[in-house]
Amino acid sequence: MMKRRRFKQNTTLKERLLEEAERCREEARALSPGRRREMLLRRARQDETAMQIEAWLRSPGLRAPT
Repeated sequence: MMKRRRFKQNTTLKERLLEEAERCREEARALSPGRRREMLLRRARQDETAMQIEAWLRSPGLRAPT
C-alpha cells in the first residue's frame, strides 16, 4: 500500500487563491484576445468565487445544526 504524501501549508487558502487569481490576471493582460486569455480570466474568477465561498463557510454566523 502506498503512503500518502502530506505537507503543511505555509499560507492560508485565501492567500493562495488571491495569489493565483492575481497571477492569472497578470498573465492574461500580456496576451492578445484568444482562448488562452479567456481560460486565464475564467480561472481568476473561479479563484475569487472560491475565496467568497471559503469566507462564507468560515463566517461565525454559519453553524452546524443542533
